[in-house]
Amino acid sequence: MDEFIVKASALSKSYGTILALDGVDLSLPRGKIIGFLGPNGSGKTTFVKILAGLLTKTAGEVIIDDKEIGVETKAIVSYLPERTYLNPSQRVSDCVDFFSDFYADFDAERAISMLKDLGVDLDAKLKTLSKGTKEKVQLVLVMARRAQLYLLDEPIAGVDPAAREYILDTIIKNHAQGATILISTHLIADIQGVLDEYVLIYNGHIVEKGDARAIESEKGMSLDAYFREVFRYV
Repeated sequence: MDEFIVKASALSKSYGTILALDGVDLSLPRGKIIGFLGPNGSGKTTFVKILAGLLTKTAGEVIIDDKEIGVETKAIVSYLPERTYLNPSQRVSDCVDFFSDFYADFDAERAISMLKDLGVDLDAKLKTLSKGTKEKVQLVLVMARRAQLYLLDEPIAGVDPAAREYILDTIIKNHAQGATILISTHLIADIQGVLDEYVLIYNGHIVEKGDARAIESEKGMSLDAYFREVFRYV
């Protein structure tokens, strides 16, 4: 088995004349929690959506588990978008049933347990829930899959600070063993303690990648402070 779950080479994506990703070379190791960090408009979401199979590349190569992006990779990738996509007229329990029917690796019992821990009413319709609670529901559904790669786009942006610790704990303890988690976020101070590695991206280019646990000894500052230093004049 290859040590890398994702391998991208000269990966580019353009929207007309706008180049969102420009020759990205990036490999993501298995079994790590990786922060994918950059200012707004840096290309984070575009890269994540390509891995999720929602966007097609313009040029270059990208594979997941040695497979081209397609049906096989979608079966092992669990994706949390920045915005909710669930039907607002559905009840929370309906969403659990939907994921059970749609994904062979979905653990409904675990999802229900996590939802109860978060105080989410399984009989409530999504349209009656707050934005933060909807995001909790969606995160639980994503993390209850036994995937090999989890793609989380701003997983804690819409929840209150009190819930963030529980949600991060959920991410750490409830992903499949040996899986990789890629977290795209701007709330670095909240997640830096759970990261194994970090990747900095700007204007579609990978700026730097490194060991998140060693950055304080290497740079003399936290990852959040280092991020602010790198992108101070952006």
